[in-house]
Amino acid sequence: MMRRFLIAAGLCAAAGLAAAQGAYPTKPITMIVPFPPGGLADVVGRPVAESMGKELGQPVVIENKGGAGGGIGMAQAAKAAPDGYTILMALSSYSVLPEADTLLGRPQMYAFNALRPIARFTADPTVLAVRADAPWKTVKDFVEDAKKRPGAINFGSSGNYGTMHVPMEILNQVAGTRMTHIPYTGAGPAVVALLGGQVDALSTGPATVLQHVKAGKIRVLGHWGNGKLESMPDVPSLKQAGYNAEYAQWSGLFVPAGTPEPVVQRLRAAARHAAVLYQDTPDFEKYVQSDVQRMSDVVKKIGKVE
Repeated sequence: MMRRFLIAAGLCAAAGLAAAQGAYPTKPITMIVPFPPGGLADVVGRPVAESMGKELGQPVVIENKGGAGGGIGMAQAAKAAPDGYTILMALSSYSVLPEADTLLGRPQMYAFNALRPIARFTADPTVLAVRADAPWKTVKDFVEDAKKRPGAINFGSSGNYGTMHVPMEILNQVAGTRMTHIPYTGAGPAVVALLGGQVDALSTGPATVLQHVKAGKIRVLGHWGNGKLESMPDVPSLKQAGYNAEYAQWSGLFVPAGTPEPVVQRLRAAARHAAVLYQDTPDFEKYVQSDVQRMSDVVKKIGKVE
């Protein structure tokens, strides 16, 4: 009798779980954006959250959790319950921070296997931005000045080893320059610092500075990609300027590892309607693995940054 009861109870529990997963979502979903408002993750995250909310039938609420180049927010997402009610809008700093933690001899804020890639939304090369009144008109002007005055030119970023720090260090490596790094808590504060004259330059996603370019406050000298940027077709690549520096700042959706497959499929379907440069789960997983390997080598070349 007890055996029959346990079997029946188990079947009921399984049916209840399946029903709960099938009904997902039944309440609002939190999307952690691991940077302050105003940066690329936030700029992409808000319309994505709105679009996904419409597809899912429940609000997707942004929670900005900045700090440590995105590491604090990503760590929070990695520790969240794997039930689909906490999702993460990550940037390509995801591929860098665990390796940086290891390099610095400190515990990793999160492990790669603690988060599962679901979909990529954007993948844009970062751009080299300076104030409109800066003396540099071209990438060559900027690099040559940096060579003449080692350490004199400073650049802002969203944090050590973040998506705004790494491309500038790649440029330093290939151009033989040395610039002073000033980290902020996110792209938004770094752009404010550039506009206010606290920093001389920065590397960031085109969307982050496009409005300031149109307003005549910021000049973009070059970008870390190949070919033309759709939003800035007249801006040359660093490669065209003679510097073999390449870097893409991508944004993508992650969930805590262990999130039930039916929930993952619902999120995957909703994400498909929200993406600018959509890449589905299998391809995005391969893309992230490749990026992790490449960025690991870059971090080792950068070395310790306290």
